[in-house]
Amino acid sequence: MKQTFLLLSIILIFSLAVPTFAVGSLQNSELLEPEPMHPRVERVITYLLSRSHYQKKTIDDSLSSSFYTNYIESLDGNRLYFLQPDIDSFESFRYNLDDSLRAGLLGPAYRIFNLFLKRFRQRMDFVLKRLDTEFDYSKDENFRIDRRQLKWPATTEEIDDIWRKRLKNDALKMKLAGKEWEDISKILKKRYSNMLKRLNKTNGEDVFQTYMSAFADTFDPHTNYMSPKLSHDFKIRMSHSLEGIGATLRTEDEYTLVVQIVPGGPADKSGLLHPNDRISGVGQGDDGEIVDVIGWRIDDVVELIRGPKTTRVRLQIYPADASLESPPDTIKITRDKVRLADRAAQSDTLELEENGHTFKVGVIDIPDFYLDYDGMRKGDPNYSSTTRDVKRLISELKSAGVESIVIDLRNNGGGFLTEAVNLTGLFIKEGPVVQVRQTNGRLEIDRDTDDAVYYDGPLAVLINRFSASASEIFAAAIQDYGRGIILGNQSYGKGTVQNIIRLNRFFPRTSEKLGQVKMTIAKFYRVNGGSTQNMGVVPDIEFPAQYGQNEIGERNMKNALLWDEIDPLSYESVHMTPQTIISRLHSSHLSRISRNLRFKYLMEDFERMKLERKKKIISLQEEKRRQQRKEAEERKEAHKKELEKLNLADNKDDLYLQESAFILDDYIQLMK
Repeated sequence: MKQTFLLLSIILIFSLAVPTFAVGSLQNSELLEPEPMHPRVERVITYLLSRSHYQKKTIDDSLSSSFYTNYIESLDGNRLYFLQPDIDSFESFRYNLDDSLRAGLLGPAYRIFNLFLKRFRQRMDFVLKRLDTEFDYSKDENFRIDRRQLKWPATTEEIDDIWRKRLKNDALKMKLAGKEWEDISKILKKRYSNMLKRLNKTNGEDVFQTYMSAFADTFDPHTNYMSPKLSHDFKIRMSHSLEGIGATLRTEDEYTLVVQIVPGGPADKSGLLHPNDRISGVGQGDDGEIVDVIGWRIDDVVELIRGPKTTRVRLQIYPADASLESPPDTIKITRDKVRLADRAAQSDTLELEENGHTFKVGVIDIPDFYLDYDGMRKGDPNYSSTTRDVKRLISELKSAGVESIVIDLRNNGGGFLTEAVNLTGLFIKEGPVVQVRQTNGRLEIDRDTDDAVYYDGPLAVLINRFSASASEIFAAAIQDYGRGIILGNQSYGKGTVQNIIRLNRFFPRTSEKLGQVKMTIAKFYRVNGGSTQNMGVVPDIEFPAQYGQNEIGERNMKNALLWDEIDPLSYESVHMTPQTIISRLHSSHLSRISRNLRFKYLMEDFERMKLERKKKIISLQEEKRRQQRKEAEERKEAHKKELEKLNLADNKDDLYLQESAFILDDYIQLMK
C-alpha cells in the first residue's frame, strides 16, 4: 500500500487535463440529461470527499457557494457566453447545491449547462456572420484579453461588441503574419465551425464530468473526478504505452497549454517545446497541413499529436517568452516512447576560470526520481533507481577530481518518495528526511537508516519553479541539515499526496464503467516542521527568474492547501553555513551576473515578459501593433549584435549551471 501511495506523487504536481466535452451526439433542440447511474455516483463521490479528503470539509452553504462559482467559471470563466440576466437566474442555486449533492439531484447542473449550450450556439451564429465582412484596422480601439474579473455582459449588444473585438484581434494577428482577408476569414470560420461541431457532440457524461470536477476542485486543485473515458486515458498516460512527444497538456483560454515536459521524452530532447508554450496548430509529417486547434477539446488535440514512433509532428506554438504581438513559431518533433533509460540521472564536469583561478565542478542532472519497482520486487540485481545511479555518478566524479558537486533538479516534477529519501542518505550520516501526515492525523516519518556518507564535499542543489514534490523533499532535507547550499528559484510548492479510488468498487453488481476519484490524502512536512505545500523551498541564493512566485506554482492555484507547520523532529545538522558567508556569496553572485552581458539581457527579457503577461488590454489598431512588433524585433536584433561583438552570440552554455559552479568555488575559497 505504501509503495502505491508513494508512486502516485510522481504525477500529482500537474493539473490533470480535463476535457469539457466528450464524444456523443446532440441536436440543437435536445436538452442534455443525467444518465441513470449519475445520481448514485454523485452521492458516493460526495461521501468520499467529505469523509476521506485530507481537509475533511463540511458539505455546507459555504462549500456550495464555492462549488457554484467553480462550475460557472469552468463553463465561462472569461465571461464570453452567459449574460448577466442568466447569472442572476442561477443565483438561487448558490447556497443549495450542498443539499442537491446529498440528495443526488443533478437538475441545477444540467439546467446551467443547457443554457450554456444555447448561448454558445448564439455566439457561433454571430461569429460566422460577422466574418463575412473585413474589419477596420485603422480604428483606435482596444480589446480586453482577460475578462475574468469583470461582470458578465448585460445585453446581447454588449456581448456582440466583445466578440467583434475578439474576432478582430484574431484576424489582426493573421494579417500581421502576412495573410489576406480571404484566407483569414476562411481560417476563422473553420475554427469556430469546428468548435460548434465538437460542442454538438456533448453528452450527459460530459456535463457530469464538468460538474463533479468543479465540486472536487473546491477541496483542492489536485482532487478531481475522472469519467470512464478520462480514467482510461489517465491509465494509458501512466503506463507510457502510447507514443507521442512527451508533454503534459491542458486547455487554457481555448489554447492548448504545455504544463510539463516529460524528462527524456522527444520534446525534452528537442529543446524546442517548453512549459507555458501555447499550441495553436498541429500538422503531420514535414509538410502536412497545419490544423488550427484553438478552441479544441484537449483529448482531440492529444489525438492529433500522438502517433507511431519515428514519425514527425509539427506544432505551431506561441512561446511562453513571446510578446502578444509576436507571430507563432512552427517546430518539428519526432515521436517516440519515453524510456526509463532516457530519464536516468547523468553527470558532467565544468572546468571554469575566474580571476586566474581554475577549478572543476561536477554536475549531476536528475530529471525525475525514478525506480524500476518491478525489477526491485523481483530481485533483479541490476534494477535501476535514482539513488543507485547517483551513487555511481558520484564515484565517477570523484575519480575525475571535481572539487564540488551541483545536483540539478530544475524541472524535476517528482517521482518516488523513497528515492528522494534514499538520495538524501548519500549526503547525510543518518536521520529523518520527511514527515507525512495522513488524513486521520497519523504521522509517518521516513528516515535514512544507512550511516554511510557517499559524498561529504561542497554541495549545491539547483531548483526552479518547476521543481516539485520529491524534488522539494530532497532540497528541503539538504537545506535543513545544512548539508548544501540551495540555489535557483523558489520551488513549486506541491506538498500533498493523492490516492485514486475506482468507483466501481462501490457498485459491485454493475458492469458499467464508472470512472474514478483522485483525492488528496496526505501532506508532506520537512524535518524542521514546515510544510513544503504552497511555499515550496526558498533558495539560499535566488537567481533571476522568468516567472514570479504568483505566476507558476501551487500558491497560484485556486483552493490550494495552505502552508502550515507541525513539531520539528530531532536531527543532527551537518554544518550550517553561517549567514555571513551566505551574504558574501550573494554579493559576489550579484556582482558577477551584473558584469555578464548574457545575464543582463536575460534579466531584461524576463522583466519585459512579466510586464507582457500582466497586460489585460491590447490595441486593435494595425499601425500600433506593427510598431510594437517592430520595436520587439529591433531590441532582439540589437542584443544579438552586442553579443556578436563579444563572440557570445553562439554561446549555448547553461548560465545557471555555470553560476552555481562559481558560487560553489566562492564558498570553498571563503571557507578556507
